[in-house]
Amino acid sequence: MTAPDRSRSRSRRTRPRPTMDDVAALAGVSRGTVSRVLNGGHNVSGPALDAVRRAIRKTGYVVNQHARSLVTQRSDSVAFILSEPQDRLFEDPNFNILLRGCTQELAEHDITLLLTIAGTQEDRKRVGRYVTAGHVDGALVISTHAGSPLLDELEERGLPFVACGRPLGRDRDVSYVAADDRGGARQMVSYLQSRGHRTIATITGPLDTSGGVDRLAGYHDVLGESDPRLVVTGDYTHAAGEAGMEQLLRQVPDLDAVFVGSDLMATGAIAALHRAGRRVPDDVAVGGFDDSKVATTSVPRLTTIRQPWGRISAEMVRLLLNHLAGDSHAAVIFPTELVVRESA
Repeated sequence: MTAPDRSRSRSRRTRPRPTMDDVAALAGVSRGTVSRVLNGGHNVSGPALDAVRRAIRKTGYVVNQHARSLVTQRSDSVAFILSEPQDRLFEDPNFNILLRGCTQELAEHDITLLLTIAGTQEDRKRVGRYVTAGHVDGALVISTHAGSPLLDELEERGLPFVACGRPLGRDRDVSYVAADDRGGARQMVSYLQSRGHRTIATITGPLDTSGGVDRLAGYHDVLGESDPRLVVTGDYTHAAGEAGMEQLLRQVPDLDAVFVGSDLMATGAIAALHRAGRRVPDDVAVGGFDDSKVATTSVPRLTTIRQPWGRISAEMVRLLLNHLAGDSHAAVIFPTELVVRESA
């Protein structure tokens, strides 16, 4: 490197970072106007707002988040709390879809999403202590379980949060966004019945979650209190679908259809049916729930219930931002859609 090159390199390294005063001078406004733009643009005229934004781009000014947090008492970050074991994040595609959707929605507001895993009761207590200690402004809680101390911890500490799915026993005093689990289950079981199937079993989700409870309720809405041998409980995993299907085949070998509480479990059920020499859908029809990626890659492709994941993640973020602005609790339930493919 020549001497002039070294000189230019040192100059670039030692050039001071642009300040708010630099932005104000270039934009021809006061420092206070720049501050108001950086904190949401309230009480700033359109021309001044445009001038400040141009000056920020031209100077390369970057907000000092630590200093800003001291002034605003906000961290500009939100926790994404998954109340499931860590391996479920990688196995279940629904969680990744929600994580991506919430991250994108919050990025539009320059808010960072922090992923936290709370798979056990101890984890939930630990995460609850962390997120209520000022590290985040609010939380998006995924897969709540009855009896979990997490929601109580968040509420007692006054941290705004929105749940994905109806929290069992808490749906009147918290904000949540959900799909119509019960209605979707009714759609699927009614469809199976309309195809001439008469011995319809179900593999439910966990019965300490609203998804598990409400989808089972939808099954009973159509079939009434059927033979208890036709109902087994799973946990939304592929392995649970396999085990549940094997149990059903032992208990009711002449079943001709099964409604499975998630697509991932449904692929496990299909695997168990194939091992048992049962053809899908000729011998046993299989219906899932979610319309996740596995629904289109399974063999045969799954007939399932579609949840509007994009709308769910966007609405969760909207409700949380409203909470941060002082709005009260709200609940949103989205309709589901029957998607017919080859499995039923």
